[in-house]
Amino acid sequence: MAQQATMFTIGVEEEFQVIDPQTRELSADVNRIFPRAQKLIGDAVQYELILSQIEIATPICHTLADVHRELVRLRNGIILAAEHTGSQIAASGTHPFSHWQNQLITPKEHYRSLVDAYGQLIREQVIFGYHVHVGIPDREAAVYILSCVRLWLGPLLALTANSPFWENGDTGYASYRAGKWGTVPLSGPPPYFHSREEYDRTIALLVETKSIEDSTSLYWDIRLPERFPTIEIRVMDVCLTVEEAVMVAGLVRALVRQCYEQFLRREAISDVPVEILRVAGWRAARYGLEGELLEIATGRLLPTHELIDNMLNFVRPALEAEGDWLRVSSGVARLLLTGNGAMRQRAIYKRTGSTRDVVDYVVSQTRAF
Repeated sequence: MAQQATMFTIGVEEEFQVIDPQTRELSADVNRIFPRAQKLIGDAVQYELILSQIEIATPICHTLADVHRELVRLRNGIILAAEHTGSQIAASGTHPFSHWQNQLITPKEHYRSLVDAYGQLIREQVIFGYHVHVGIPDREAAVYILSCVRLWLGPLLALTANSPFWENGDTGYASYRAGKWGTVPLSGPPPYFHSREEYDRTIALLVETKSIEDSTSLYWDIRLPERFPTIEIRVMDVCLTVEEAVMVAGLVRALVRQCYEQFLRREAISDVPVEILRVAGWRAARYGLEGELLEIATGRLLPTHELIDNMLNFVRPALEAEGDWLRVSSGVARLLLTGNGAMRQRAIYKRTGSTRDVVDYVVSQTRAF
């Protein structure tokens, strides 16, 4: 068991909004922030699609304590860098009122090529996500895990849903970010793959037909990066707080580890059609923690809290093996009590009637105390 525990390393990527503290609008100020951020946290800071967006990426972490320490360090680094230039940093999947038409594309070849390829669908992606990489060097096992973990994408999204507003209106969605991202080709849940050979054959066909340039252009909610021996789960909205982000990273690693244990036992996985997974994901994006979600294994609608309990029960052996059960289960319980980011943003708006106040709240929650 100890040997397996060292295999499941964690790497986290968080995408943040750059905010003008006077107007609370998105601010295309990343070029001014970036040099100072690099001095503070090095190559962990990265550009993203638009100039009002900034990303951090942790080094390889072995424990949730590592993840917590790194996220505190990196969040504080970009917050300090932003404050030095008169800007702020906010962790929300969408901005409450800034318009996508006003955002400037980062002038790098990669992003220009995306706009050339996908046009307005990419220009509209003024969204901010949270990606967790889990180390899994065995590629055959990784393909199995991809087909296994995809059954649990719905509750992961429901827990992290943090984007209820868009262009000064309440969308009615807990994660409007997920809906916007779903318009991009080759996004959403991946298909079922029986083997690594089938996976590689599919990628080769997509490249051959010029559907994608290479595997980095796959935007599935869970994918196998070409450059790293990891599996990447990317269905989540960026989390309001560090504690939530750490809890979700623990859940994701436990899902990967538990599915790996099933791989070792050669357990069969249900070949659930992508259409069912898309509906399950839509329900999670629409209702978050406040409705019923689809339990893939049974086809039943369950209260979200019940499905999340089922997920915790599924991953409990893996959480206990990593020493994470208490931290993750108590974090989930706390989130179910206080509400996800979408619910807390709406509570601020209901109390004040101001989306500017929502931005102020998100900025305050983003700070890594």
